[in-house]
Amino acid sequence: MAQTSVNAARQIPLTCSGHTRPVVDLQYSSVTADGSYYLISACKDGNPILRDGKTGDWIGTFLGHKGAVWGARLSKDAAKAVTGSADFTAKVWDTYSGEILHSFTHGHIVRCVDFSADGSKIVTGGHEKKLRIFDLKQPTEEPVILEGHTATIKAVLWDHLNEVIISASDDKTVKVWDTSSLSVIKEISTEQPPTSLGLTIDGQSIAITFGKTIQFWDVKSYELKKSFDMEYEVSSVSLHPDHSRFVVGGTSDLWVRIYDYETGKELEVYKGHHGPVHTVSYSPDGEIYATGSEDGTIRLWLTIPGRSFGLWQPRREDSDAEN
Repeated sequence: MAQTSVNAARQIPLTCSGHTRPVVDLQYSSVTADGSYYLISACKDGNPILRDGKTGDWIGTFLGHKGAVWGARLSKDAAKAVTGSADFTAKVWDTYSGEILHSFTHGHIVRCVDFSADGSKIVTGGHEKKLRIFDLKQPTEEPVILEGHTATIKAVLWDHLNEVIISASDDKTVKVWDTSSLSVIKEISTEQPPTSLGLTIDGQSIAITFGKTIQFWDVKSYELKKSFDMEYEVSSVSLHPDHSRFVVGGTSDLWVRIYDYETGKELEVYKGHHGPVHTVSYSPDGEIYATGSEDGTIRLWLTIPGRSFGLWQPRREDSDAEN
């Protein structure tokens, strides 16, 4: 059972507007060659948005889907984006021009997407209960299909370090697929359908949420490293790059909560959103984290409240008090 604390720090997040319906998926890019990084969001309004990762400033909106967008991911170099939608398509975009590079039609809603390490392939999953691997160098060729799930696939990720694909399904399983043999090499059972699946920023752990449970698994041994039971239904989790803490969002909870990774003790709790928090993500440098909500907003929070970073600058009275 995760321990709780009544101590709550105070901070005012940056609010990123632009979406008109619930924000259901967020992802930060890796740090690019010039030291910058980006944030992409998927929303039920059908218009995924690319932002500056440090400031939340709008860079562009990808226009072309005709239904809710459930998943959005950036390639390792942030030059391309891929999105999955209720319009039965997955689209690959040029992040510089905003143009559609490829559009892949499916037989049902696409819930999740991801890129291979070199950005030459994508993997998709959704209501058809199948994973599809598309080669962007040969986009007209039939995709490779991986079958084995018996219910909607809600999340998928391409583990670049181990060259495996990991998928989470409403059939209460998380499957690890070898990309060479195209076979399942590990299956993790969950007591309830998984609500999120992610890799830690260093690529060493898999984070899984289901029901009121958060689990972290080792990506090499696939052994359970940590398990925490919350007092509320969990929607998403993200582990800080230094593995000291993790941020949690709840399916019916308006609060953003931070916990100690070793003990499970609640360290911080914040109210800012006006609807449940569907998705959370730490930035690659660990300085900030982003939360996306049913209220249609994205909020950016400082990992260390009061610290000067990006658009966050200490208030004059705070500075005076320190002198």
